[in-house]
Parts: sequence; C-alpha cells; structure tokens
Amino acid sequence: MKSGGNLEALLTAGHFAITGELGPPRGTNVEAVKKKAAHLVGMVDAVNITDNQTAVVRMASWATSLLVMKEGLEPNYQMVCRDRNRLAMQADLLGATALGIPNLLCLSGDHQKFGDHPKSKGVFDLDSIQQVAMIKRMRDEGKFLAGEDIDVPPKIFIGAAANPFGEPFEWRVHRLAKKIAAGADFIQTQCIYNMKKFKQWIDQANDMGLTEKVYILAGVTPFKSIGMARYMQKNVPGMDVPEHMIKRLKGAGKGKVAKEGIKITCEQIEEFKEMKGVAGVHLMAIEWEHKVPAIVEQAKLLPRPTVAKASLPETPAPDGPEVK
Repeated sequence: MKSGGNLEALLTAGHFAITGELGPPRGTNVEAVKKKAAHLVGMVDAVNITDNQTAVVRMASWATSLLVMKEGLEPNYQMVCRDRNRLAMQADLLGATALGIPNLLCLSGDHQKFGDHPKSKGVFDLDSIQQVAMIKRMRDEGKFLAGEDIDVPPKIFIGAAANPFGEPFEWRVHRLAKKIAAGADFIQTQCIYNMKKFKQWIDQANDMGLTEKVYILAGVTPFKSIGMARYMQKNVPGMDVPEHMIKRLKGAGKGKVAKEGIKITCEQIEEFKEMKGVAGVHLMAIEWEHKVPAIVEQAKLLPRPTVAKASLPETPAPDGPEVK
C-alpha cells in the first residue's frame, strides 16, 4: 500500500470506486464545510478538496481536507502548480501526509487571469507531469527533488487529471501515457458528455496497455439547467457537450430539466460500470452536494464497499501526529 487510504484499498481490491468533490468556502466558515460534507459521508469513497478553483481565493485545500476528515470523509487533496514553486510543493506535501491526508491530485490550475486576482503572478515552476514525478520520487526513493534524503518519506496515493476531449484529440492518450510514466497511480478525467468520443479515448488507452498501469475514474457532472449546459458547451475549454444532449434536456419539460440531468448522469455511470478500463467515476456535483445521495442511490452504487481496516497501515489522526 502506498498510502493506507480507503480509495487506494478499494481500487486495489477491484471495486468500482466513486469520488466526490467539495469546494472550500470563501472565508473561515467551518460550518459550511461540515454541511457539504454531511451529504457525502457514506456516499463516496474519497472527496476532492479543490485548490483555489477557477483561480478564486478560498480556504486552503489542506486545511479543508483536515476538516472533512473529522466529519468522516477521506480527502483527495488538490495541489495546483499555479500558486507554488517546488519548495512550497514539497513542504506542503510533507505537512499534509504527516497529518494523515492519504491522496493528492496534481494539477496545473486554472490561469489566474480568469479569477478574482487577475494581476497575480502565476508560478508554474513545474508543470503537472513534473509535479507527479517529483512526488513519486519523494515517496518511492525518499529523495527531495534536489537529491537530498527525506528522513521519513511521505505516504501518498498520487492522482492526476486527464482531458480526453482537448485538441488535437489524437495526442490526448499520449499525454495520459506521460502522466502514468511520471508516476500517477490514478487518473480523474474532465467532465464527460460525449460518450462516443470518450469511448474512443479509453479504447486507445486499453490498446496501449495504459489501463493496466493506472486506475481511471471517469468524470461526471449532472446538468442543473439548459443554461448550464449551453455555458459548458460554448465557454469551457476542453468541454465537449453534444447538441443532442441539450435537445434532450429541452424535451424534459418545464421544471424537469434538473431531474433529467441527473438521469443522464446515472445512465452514464451504468455505461462506465461495464466499460473496460474504467475503474470508477468522479462525481462533480458542483455546489449541488445535497443531490449526491440521490444520484449515488439512483446509479445503484450503494452500499459502498468496505475494506478491512486491519489490513491497512495506520495513519496519524486528523488532528495531527502525536507529540512525544
């Protein structure tokens, strides 16, 4: 075991995993974190804690991760390259793993010009592939990026993101291969709506033997409205929303679009369960956490499987390591 975490244990055992997402508050509102977390406990195997998503300032991902651990959730701590150099990345990783956070998702991060501090300086000391390689070296070799020994190497399950729909499409699977070669243990994809194109991508990954080396979690996000679908279709880079899906939402009738959006998501999950190379789903119910229990139940993903804790290494308590 690389981290001793629940997500790693379930994937290693061959279970179909489900991860969720929780956006930290724009302040110190702990109760807001607890409220969101309450909808996810028992519904997901781990929860992504976003890191200044859309380049907007929020509570730190590592701090929010500790809060959700106290609520009974396993965090997938996100770390973006936009805001940190290699010194800060390595320091944050050591701190997070010392406090018992078992999973880390490596990301480039949304460009700061799209956020609330557009004049801030983007760091981008490393890209996300270099970030993965650095963390793998720290974990497996016990070495800092500069070559010095780490006294106690971090235990961490390393994740990376993939967008199957970017252009040029034929290169997307090769970028996936680079992240796997760098050391990614699991992959979470961009929101998937074009199932036909995603199937092409996962077939390529299967043919190249990539899905035997990494666990791929397919990204799903339910539509709340036709406006949301149109916005994602026209304004979100790398998003592929087919016109037939928008027509289906329109056909649902007044007041029934959100229900139809959830139905589409559940149908997708059913397909992913049977798709070779897909190890689970990453459910991004953006600011819609209260809908997660209904989605997970409707998608026939309950009850969530468990793994005997006795077989896993011990990790420090969420409040931090014991001081001796």
